[in-house]
Amino acid sequence: MEIQLFIPCYIDQLYPQTAFNTIKVLERAGCKVHYNPNQTCCGQPAFNSGYWNEASVLAEKFLTDFNTEIPIVSPSGSCAAFVIHHYQKLLKDKPELSQKHILVKEKIFELSDFLVNVLKVEKLGSKFPYKVTFHDSCSALREYGLTDEARRLLSNVEGLELIEMEESDTCCGFGGTFAVKNNAISSAMAEKKVRNALETGAEFIVSTEASCLMNINGYCKKHNLPIKGIHLADILAEGL
Repeated sequence: MEIQLFIPCYIDQLYPQTAFNTIKVLERAGCKVHYNPNQTCCGQPAFNSGYWNEASVLAEKFLTDFNTEIPIVSPSGSCAAFVIHHYQKLLKDKPELSQKHILVKEKIFELSDFLVNVLKVEKLGSKFPYKVTFHDSCSALREYGLTDEARRLLSNVEGLELIEMEESDTCCGFGGTFAVKNNAISSAMAEKKVRNALETGAEFIVSTEASCLMNINGYCKKHNLPIKGIHLADILAEGL
């Protein structure tokens, strides 16, 4: 199957290896991956901060950079959900683009959802001999609608032991600019998330969202804790 790859701006700038690992995983699953180097941010940070005019420019660019013919896959449920649920607000006065969005939103998928529910692939031959626990991202869970897709993929990784933490679906405290504007609250939320993870004895906290992992890893590094966050794509790429 041919797919278009959408890499969120923060992965492109801060975690490029996760982007390359996403390609590796999709190719292992039998996809021919197309990547448009002109792509950029989907507009979510600007939108969430109240800059809707700037976000609408990025929404227009997104709809120019991607087509409606083949699926768009992204290693971020947050960004995919933003495209699906919020572009109509930004494009309400632009009927032609609004019509294209109706087609695009049916074609965009988060990585684990695409693997499990579209390709029907749950075992890739990945190997990761560590204990891990899983963090359910707020956006991926509540806005995009992921359920057990990531866990099903992890359960088929050789050597991996998945141990559930308490309140796995509680926010890690990132929330985009929330972590900057409300640093003390964000840090307290990250502390609780990491403490729950440490109590499982896991060595890694896995998530589908690099933004959550950025917040979690920042807290772990600051406090020299023996656990770190890792993206699902990075685990699935191990051993391939």
